[in-house]
Amino acid sequence: MGYPTKIQQVKRGEAGDQWYVNLPTVLAHAMDFQKSETVEWTLQDKNTLILRRRKGEPSARKRRP
Repeated sequence: MGYPTKIQQVKRGEAGDQWYVNLPTVLAHAMDFQKSETVEWTLQDKNTLILRRRKGEPSARKRRP
């Protein structure tokens, strides 16, 4: 099942533009993301963008029973 998400652009004048992708809550919960966790984007091709946890970073929090 996919989760459609819009790409947002914020124009910051001379400081440059910023682009945002919001991660749907259901996906963040499924991956047990933590606030401020660092992830890494990899471009596989023009149609595939991969999001991974950084190697060596602490694992996501343990689930409560």
